[in-house]
Amino acid sequence: QHRRMAYETITATIEHGIGRLTLNQPDKLNPLGTNTLQDIIDATTWFNKENANVVIISGNGRAFTAGFDLREFSNPEMTGENGATLGREMAEAVDRMKPITIASLHGHCIGGGVVLASACDLRIASENTIFSIPEVDLGIPLAWGGIPRLVREIGPAMTKELVLTCRPFHAEEAKSLGFINRVVKHADLQSETLHMAEAIRQRPQTVVETTKNQVRAATDDLASTKNEWVGEMLITVANKDNTARSAAQSYLNDRNGR
Repeated sequence: QHRRMAYETITATIEHGIGRLTLNQPDKLNPLGTNTLQDIIDATTWFNKENANVVIISGNGRAFTAGFDLREFSNPEMTGENGATLGREMAEAVDRMKPITIASLHGHCIGGGVVLASACDLRIASENTIFSIPEVDLGIPLAWGGIPRLVREIGPAMTKELVLTCRPFHAEEAKSLGFINRVVKHADLQSETLHMAEAIRQRPQTVVETTKNQVRAATDDLASTKNEWVGEMLITVANKDNTARSAAQSYLNDRNGR
């Protein structure tokens, strides 16, 4: 009953119909570099093929994820373009997965991590979770389909506020905005996530799948992600813009305390 697939930056397992996709670079706070984005895309295919009913997506260590690996962005050798395209493909792949996905969040959930969470069907957070979307501070637009997904979940005005001010927000505020289904004590996060997964797994799977498709059709009418290539184009432009590059560098320096 226990199946496992080996990847470089994540772990993927299935037991009794419940899959787990765990970001597994805890020493780096699970950055979403191009290698991780590709691993997630590959794992979604595996979970579909293995007929998992529910997949829990979480991060190992102190944080869910610190977001896109900024070392790639500020490295002159890399255009950041690959990250923009792969990030969109990753969010799409998670979104389109056949199983119901539950993001189980704790610690920091930053930038691309917020997009990954928003691509999941359900979200449960430890009360210690801190969200932030720092892209604008970096001189780049939020890409990966993040804007339409946030507009669907929390509405246009709050999307603009959180993306434009880059301010951190906690699990309780995220729940009051409708972004998080449930906030739980940190010690209860795993058991509560499993409880939610079990509740879904016990329901008739064809109806679960139909419901997921019905909601997807309805949300596509609310805010479609199909124009997201615009975000990729803008990131490429921002990368060629020295102001944007120096913004990214100073953000990195601040964050690394240099």
